[in-house]
Amino acid sequence: MFIDKVRIYIKAGNGGNGAVSFHTEKFIPNGGPDGGDGGKGGDVIFVARDSLDTLNNFYYQKHFRAQDGANGSGKNCYGRQGKEIIVEVPIGTLIRDVETNNLMADLNQNGKSVVIMRGGIGGKGNSHFATSRRQAPRFSQYGVKTEEKMVELELKIIADVGLIGFPNVGKSTFLSVVSQARPKIANYHFTTLSPNLGVVSYGDKSFVMADIPGLIEGASEGAGLGHKFLRHIERTRMLIHVVDISGSEDRDPINDFKLINEELVRYSPKLEELKQIVVANKMDLPDAAINLAKFKEKYGDLYQIFPASTATHEGVNAVIEQIVKTLPTLLKNQIEDFKPYVYPAADPNQFEVIKHDARVYEVVGGLVESLSRKVAVDNIDSMRFFEKELKARGVYDALKKAGLSDGDTVIIGGVAFDNVE
Repeated sequence: MFIDKVRIYIKAGNGGNGAVSFHTEKFIPNGGPDGGDGGKGGDVIFVARDSLDTLNNFYYQKHFRAQDGANGSGKNCYGRQGKEIIVEVPIGTLIRDVETNNLMADLNQNGKSVVIMRGGIGGKGNSHFATSRRQAPRFSQYGVKTEEKMVELELKIIADVGLIGFPNVGKSTFLSVVSQARPKIANYHFTTLSPNLGVVSYGDKSFVMADIPGLIEGASEGAGLGHKFLRHIERTRMLIHVVDISGSEDRDPINDFKLINEELVRYSPKLEELKQIVVANKMDLPDAAINLAKFKEKYGDLYQIFPASTATHEGVNAVIEQIVKTLPTLLKNQIEDFKPYVYPAADPNQFEVIKHDARVYEVVGGLVESLSRKVAVDNIDSMRFFEKELKARGVYDALKKAGLSDGDTVIIGGVAFDNVE
């Protein structure tokens, strides 16, 4: 099983709550508030590793949660910061937010890391709310709670050279001959069910070659396995198009070559711009020479054509030599051109009044989220502080403008209050 696209759930750690505490010490009767702040929640970090080549691990584990920050304590002791969680993925993994479909990261290099979700900040202890008039605040601030998000991981293999062609034309055999890769090889279609990578060495040069499976007519529309694996071709620098020049399965090499290239363009017009070298394989079989002459007559002026036989290894070195000469003239592996999407933080000054019916109003927005963290509904000091902040921030004026009157219900931060005038 080869998995190159999967959806998982991630959640950063919640911030720890601030503490309500008062300094108590012999001979110091009024020590004052000394509640410490809560710790920050752990981040969710993705890291690219060259030791991985599929997303199979995510088939079994779907939820990744960082550690919450610890609560603050007395004596102005801060809570411990939550431990981050590191999610390792293969090189070439794209991370996309499912809800917005925005791209968040392209992990295209070994060791590259990105923070996808940041942990919630810790709440402030009661020592922060002491004033000359409120010398003993008996409330603190809650830590920021984070939401669980769904992200999609999409693997696009990064290779210098991609092997393309119809099934059973000798792509896997070619890869096994020129590298240490050992793909499954058999005389039937769709032997290769997942991309295989191999490092090819030639003198003091080396490059990565990928065998891309499943290309047939209609691949760009989902036929065969092509729609699933065409995405991997996008990250290659050049293509080696392997053709069964012998027509051993009663196929026309010219027509096969034409069909595969049409599928590439249908999937993405950019693939037409990739440098392409043709390997006329199975030259050791009957009719190969005749078909090669026809093929050169048709495409000889457009492509470099190398007659070869992967079975006897004849002509293979010439192909590798040409690849080594060509690669330095090509652009490096393409990365996604995008502006990284980050989960937006709520604006602590923004709010909106929503009228649900004649006598029910709700205040929503970043301001509410910020203020509600400072409210303990069973604490009179906390509620007085909350009411004062609502008036100072213009929330009451906005409610009055919306039609609030005596006895109406106001919902703020999920808590319902009765308006008393």
